[in-house]
Amino acid sequence: MKLGAYDYLLKPFDVPKLKEIVLNALKAANDMRQVVSYQPLLEKEDYELGIVGRSEPMQQVFKLIGQLAGSDATALITGESGTGKELVARAIYHHSKRNQHPFLAVNCAAIPEQLLESELFGHERGSFTGATNQRIGKFEQCNRGTIFMDEIGDMTPATQTKILRVLQSGTFERVGGNQPIKVDVRVIAATNRPLEQAVAKRQFREDLFYRLNVVRVHLPALRERRTDIRLLVNYFLKNFAKDQQGGPKSVGPGLIKALEKYHWPGNVRELENIIRRALVVAKGDAILLSDLPPEITGSGATPSGGPVPAPAADGAASDLSILARQLFQWARRDPKLKVIPEVERELVIQALKETNGNQVHAAKILGITRATLRKRVEKFKIQKELSIK
Repeated sequence: MKLGAYDYLLKPFDVPKLKEIVLNALKAANDMRQVVSYQPLLEKEDYELGIVGRSEPMQQVFKLIGQLAGSDATALITGESGTGKELVARAIYHHSKRNQHPFLAVNCAAIPEQLLESELFGHERGSFTGATNQRIGKFEQCNRGTIFMDEIGDMTPATQTKILRVLQSGTFERVGGNQPIKVDVRVIAATNRPLEQAVAKRQFREDLFYRLNVVRVHLPALRERRTDIRLLVNYFLKNFAKDQQGGPKSVGPGLIKALEKYHWPGNVRELENIIRRALVVAKGDAILLSDLPPEITGSGATPSGGPVPAPAADGAASDLSILARQLFQWARRDPKLKVIPEVERELVIQALKETNGNQVHAAKILGITRATLRKRVEKFKIQKELSIK
């Protein structure tokens, strides 16, 4: 593949697929007068970088990584939270010609908007209250390297304008400065938001979107690549065994099948945390179904004692319909129970647990502002319960 093969197939061969690839390769050769060069990750490199999968959607991701690694093109990585967008960015960097220079990751959602511009571009001494010294920003630190900008859809319009200028001219000024600084930086951006919709609502600059969206890598949700779950479990077991200085535990009968049936709202990150938890609670050498959380095995219960509805395979709409019916039955059984506040409280708790107390990310999951989330935390008195700072 590194010598310029057009594509590859996994065994066993699918003859119609082989014919299709051959025809596409001939057409590409005629149209472009050169072989399309891919550089997908090898299996060993794949595991070292933490990107695990042999499903068809992941093979497409690997091929795009190879194409991007051989160029300096700006890339936009999309996908739900927990799918591994930063791992893909690091893989592109790892196989690029810039891999001897810095790789810096910036989470645009985790840094307060008034500090993000200084974080990216630096500031001059005295440019604002507290700026007692000159600061070199991430773009200067990353000269000749690669900068990964996660959650880029959360940027303010002012910062978007400065990013656009860097992409267009390679220059910027520090906050409070007037001296143009030129840098050679490759930008890889990521988001879990639909930027096309943000552009339509004028929440994201259209010209910046097109500058970032030169090559898009879309990471599939875990529920769209269930055949990779066995590989991921094996990978996590081996990794955790190294940390615990013990041999990897085996998995009990039916465990993989149960994991494959779950809808995985938290994607690969959720699977990793569940395997880590199972290793802690497992009493023997094998992880059993009883070591998994009740939401995986379907053995959980609502506060009224009723069974938790199994996740629907038809998508979010079906899940919501089942949940609504369950809540309605719950309310009928206990008319005194205030269902909506109780559900709202549980949603806030789950969002904060999922994000390890990160209120910015939790607010985004819930579709509310950070200020509203803080009010809910105070209203429901869950500050001490979750030890949130």
